[in-house]
Amino acid sequence: MFARAATCAAVFSLALGATQVAAHGDVTPQAVDVSTLKPIGEEWLTANPYRGDKEAIRIGTSAYNQNCARCHGLEAISGGIAPDLRYLPAGDEGDEIFLNRIRHGSVRGGRVYMPPFEGILQQEAMWSIRSYLETVHEE
Repeated sequence: MFARAATCAAVFSLALGATQVAAHGDVTPQAVDVSTLKPIGEEWLTANPYRGDKEAIRIGTSAYNQNCARCHGLEAISGGIAPDLRYLPAGDEGDEIFLNRIRHGSVRGGRVYMPPFEGILQQEAMWSIRSYLETVHEE
């Protein structure tokens, strides 16, 4: 009986370990379908045009989960790897910080802490992610 329990525990541990190793997921940016959003155009906006838009929030939730959650945490609750995005300032102030970081990424001392998403995600996708983040904002 003890040997069987030990074997089950070992199999469970191996399975759990494999899950934890693979939990980081695919780090290739995932495409975001923004076809149901009003197009923004080529010029970069300084304020979120989709603030409060239900469709943008829906798209942004999915886009966040596919492209941001692996580092910033599910529901923007950081596990310590990257900043907790729930505390990003609300409104235009937060828009400026968000857009700068998502477009240009973050590099310190030659180390990439966050890759730049400009040229990878459309502006509409970025603003939809920002729309989602405002729904989980905390002071």
